[in-house]
This record gives sequence, C-alpha cells and structure tokens, in this order.
Amino acid sequence: MNNKVKLKQSMPYIVLVTVILAVLVLFSFGNNKINTLKYNELLEELGKGNVTEITTSEHQGDGVYYITGKLKDYKRNEYFKVNAPNSTDTITTLKAYQQTHEFSWNVEKNPENSSWLLILVNVVPILIIVGGTIFLFTKLSGSNKSSMDFGRSRAKLSEDGGKIRFKDVAGLEEEKEEVAELIDFLKNPKKFQKLGARIPKGVLLVGPPGTGKTLLAKAVAGEANVPFYYISGSDFVELFVGVGASRVRDMFKQAKHSAPCLIFIDEIDAVGRQRGTGLGGGHDEREQTLNQLLTEMDGFGANEGIIIIAATNRPDVLDPALLRPGRFDRQVTVSLPDQKERLAILQVHGRDKVFASTVNLENISKRTPGFSGADLENLLNEAALLAVRRNKSAIGMSEIDEATDRVLMGPAKTTRQITEKEKRLVSIHEAGHAVVGLKLEDANDVHKITIIPRGIAGGYTMMLPKEEKMAVTTKNELTAQIVGLLGGRVAEELFLKEITTGASDDFKKATKIARAMVTEYGMSDLGPVQLEERSEGVFLGRDYNKSKNFSDAVALEIDQEVRKIINECYKQTTKILKENEKLVYLISDTLMERETITKEEIEELVETGKISEGTPEEELKKLKEQAKELGIKGYTKMSKEELEEAIENSTEK
Repeated sequence: MNNKVKLKQSMPYIVLVTVILAVLVLFSFGNNKINTLKYNELLEELGKGNVTEITTSEHQGDGVYYITGKLKDYKRNEYFKVNAPNSTDTITTLKAYQQTHEFSWNVEKNPENSSWLLILVNVVPILIIVGGTIFLFTKLSGSNKSSMDFGRSRAKLSEDGGKIRFKDVAGLEEEKEEVAELIDFLKNPKKFQKLGARIPKGVLLVGPPGTGKTLLAKAVAGEANVPFYYISGSDFVELFVGVGASRVRDMFKQAKHSAPCLIFIDEIDAVGRQRGTGLGGGHDEREQTLNQLLTEMDGFGANEGIIIIAATNRPDVLDPALLRPGRFDRQVTVSLPDQKERLAILQVHGRDKVFASTVNLENISKRTPGFSGADLENLLNEAALLAVRRNKSAIGMSEIDEATDRVLMGPAKTTRQITEKEKRLVSIHEAGHAVVGLKLEDANDVHKITIIPRGIAGGYTMMLPKEEKMAVTTKNELTAQIVGLLGGRVAEELFLKEITTGASDDFKKATKIARAMVTEYGMSDLGPVQLEERSEGVFLGRDYNKSKNFSDAVALEIDQEVRKIINECYKQTTKILKENEKLVYLISDTLMERETITKEEIEELVETGKISEGTPEEELKKLKEQAKELGIKGYTKMSKEELEEAIENSTEK
C-alpha cells in the first residue's frame, strides 16, 4: 500500500481530530468572562490598588476611550472593560495612578489587528467545524458515498463487456446461436425491422449450476459493441420496502439514456420468485421490486432498444408473469455438456496447462459424464495443484485420476488406520457392486474399484454408462441400477455372514429410484399414472398444504410396489453373486493386495484370473515413463531398483 492510499484512508480521521481541536479552541476563547465597569468605578479600583494590568489603544473613537484590564481578585479568564472619556485628562490620570500604584500598562498600536484576530478566533473555528462535519458526513457514510443514494441502481456499466468472447465458451453451440441473434439485432436492427420482426425483450438462461450461464452472458457482452449493465438479483432487495423498486426504475432510466444496450441480471430467482407464497404471506419488498420489474419490461412505458438477459438454475420458482411473452420471450436451456462438449471445455481450460505425453483429453472427456464446465475446470486445476505438490514438471494421468476422485468423493484418507477385518468388509462390499456391473447386461461399466477411504466412504466402485444418454432411461436400466446398488449389502450377507452400515447410502439411492418408477414413471402394477411430482420444497407455503393426488389406500399400494421392486432386485442380486462367488473373492483378494484396480486390470482379472506384472522390459519401460513424468534427472541410465527408489523418494517429497 503506497503513501497516497494510506493518506487517503487516514484523511477522515485527521479531519475529525482537527474539528475536535477547533471546538476546544473555540470553547476556551468563548469562555472568557468580561465585566463592564464605569469610569468612576475604575478610578476607585485604581485608588485602592486593585488593578493589576490595563490595556489601552492609541485609536480614539467617537468620544470614547477603550480600556481593558484585570483586578487582583479576577480569575484567569476574567477581564473588565471601561469606556473612558476621550480626552488628555484620562491619560494623565492613568499615569498618575501608575506612579503611586504599580500595574502593567499595554498600549495597542494597531487595533485593526485585534479586530482581525477577533474574527480569526471566533469565525474560523466555526467554518472548520461546519466544513469538517460535511466532509466526515460524506466520507464516513458508507460505500454508497451518500446517505441518500440507497435508491440508486446497483447495476455496473461495462462499455465493452470485458475480455470474454464466444471462442472462450466451449460447447453450447446452439445456445450461442440463440444469443448471437441479439448481438446481430443490436448491430443491424434494420435487417430485422424490414421483415417486421421484433427482437425478444428478454432472454432467460436456464440450467444446472456450473454449466456456463454467466459465462455465456459475459461472452454476449464481449461480442456486443453496446453498453452492458450487469447486476445480481440480490442487489435489488433491501430491508426498506420500496428501495428495490426504486433501484429497478433507476436502472431502466440509466439504460434508456444508453439505448440500445444490454442488461444482465444474474440469479434472478432472488427477486423474481412467485408472489404470495409462504405461510405468512408474501415478502413485501421483493414483491414490490418484482412488480416494478414487470412494469418496466412490458408495461405502459416504452423501453425500445433495451434487451434483458437473466440467468437462474431454478426456473420453477419464478413468477408466471415474468415468463410470459413480452417479458422473457425466450428461454435458453444451458444443459450439462456431452462428450464432445466436455472435450472442447477441457481443451479451453487446458490451454495454459503443461500435460505429459500420456495424457489424453478425449479419454478424460469420456470418463466424466455428468460433469459440468465448472467441474471440469476444477478437475484440471486440482490435477495441476497435485503435480506442483509432487514436484513434477508436467501433469500426468496419475494426477488426473487422483483429481477426478477428489472432485467426486473428496481427498483420500491415506493416514487413517484400517484393521484387516474392516479392509476385508470393504473389499467384499465393493466386489459385490463390481460383479453385478460385470455380469448384468443393462448395468453400467465398471471403470475403477478402490478401498481407499475418501470423504465419508470407506471405498467406492466407479461405474459409468456404456453409452452416454441425455434424457431417456429404460425400465431395465433403472432396475439394473437398483441391482448394482444392492450388490454391496448382498455380498456382505452371503460371504461374510453379517451386514454393516456401509450400504445405507446405496439403499437411499435405490429407494429413490424405485419410488420414482412407481409414482412418476408409471413402471409398476399401479399403471401409467403420475402420483407425485419431483419437488424440492421451494416454498413452504406452496408445499405445506398441498393436496395429495392419491388416497391413503393408494399410498399403501405405493409403499407395497416400492418394496416389491426392491425385493425382486435383491433376489436378482443374490442369484448373480451366488453364481459368481469365485469372482467376488478374486476381486476382493486383489483389492486387499492392491487397494485400487482399474478397468483394464479388471478385464484382465475376469479373463485370466490374475493381473500380469508384465515382462522385465515392460516394467522397466513403465518405471522410466513414470520417472519422466516426475522429472527425475538421469532416469534413462538407472536400473530398476534405482528407478523404484527414486520414484518413491520423489513421491514422498
């Protein structure tokens, strides 16, 4: 922090101290006590010898001679003043008394100076106090710079929208085409007006968190050559009712002066929630803000040339009036990326990363279904951090694998002490999941099994779909998911003759799938009837008194159907594991030895019954590749034992 910044920050306190000192000075000067004496009284006091000092002036006014002074019994700030006759007799009398009674006599040669001093003492401190108060009121009143501008818009203006362009937004090709039309209209409106087309007044970007809604809006700002206002929905709502509505009016007022322009409202659900919800009624401030926003977007006023882009991951909570044509005419769904889009995202975020030759971004994209753009960026960042921590010169596949596990499950608990019994329990449990995945036709592929604890899990089996699907799932695939989830508990019961708490999360997921099959998807004996809607409890007022779509008798049937599906899947899981008992023990024993096995090793284990160590030449080659990734110098001339020791030392560091 430089001296100028320090001085600027301390300036209000300097002014405060100055004001306090000025008040003290004014108080001390203004507290003097002045007694008025007659000329005869002054002569009496002179005769008694009570006068200690007098001050006279050479200036003589209209028949008056001004005399001030002090008596013996006066206090420090007490004085007297006398208006004496303006004659030579007055001076002669004073001189005579001075000869008989000693007292000090001062003569003011320039009384005008005393007048200026009087003004300086009495007026300047007042000016300092008033000016200092105004300064402090301005500087110390908070970030708003004034106590009266809380009704002003919080929208920030960006002339060029920042540095992000469409080339920085990987994937989302259809979404970019939708919003690119807005940019084209702002640049060339006549092309649209020629055919009578009206550009959408508002575009709502909808999608899960981390899919790139805000990034897409920033890219629109970067591509557009018009003023761009951006604000968060929470910036409108305040404690005082009416402030949010005032900010909305001010935002549109500013935008009208800059039209054509764009306004981006991030997390619009903070202000656009459905009105009249909640047990105690609505939220007056938020509802007034929403009403003003609705009026400004499509009310009596004209907002030509103002286009609003808003983003939310909760479109179900928005007020219907906000979503109608004329306000948000168009909704653009920003979905989770598919395999090609994930590859493009990895390439964008991998521009400034240094990868080893063994890293294949396409393979990573295939292994990360369900990852959002933010997840992929975090994955590569975690891998880079691990590479730095291990003193490596490039990011290798070991860092990518570890980063993937960290993103999904959390960091590995390598220091946790695990007993042999607990290790066997976890290995049998995970082997049960894996065998079901290997032997059931509609189950997901088994990509990795580990018994290293991560997060709250003692181990886990990574199972990914054979083919990536975006929306539709069959009944057999849902059933296979339940069978796979039950594999851990069934394996414990069959091969350990006891059950553990490790399957609690599996039961939760299996029950959720089974209930959705009965109440949402119509995949039970109750028929193709939707009995429940997927709800997240958005508003207590909306769900608290919601009428059920079924009777108590149907509720019993729903529970019976859910239990029936779970029981049938449990029997199927038991049959599969009994038929493949040797494979369960084989995978369990391998996990006890290796702790982690990959897809290729699992396939080899199923085919040959063991995992080959490879020829000495292949092992040496693998060690050299690993040493190269770790940046070990002179690895080409090392023996196998030397390489193993160097790799171990480097990993420990």
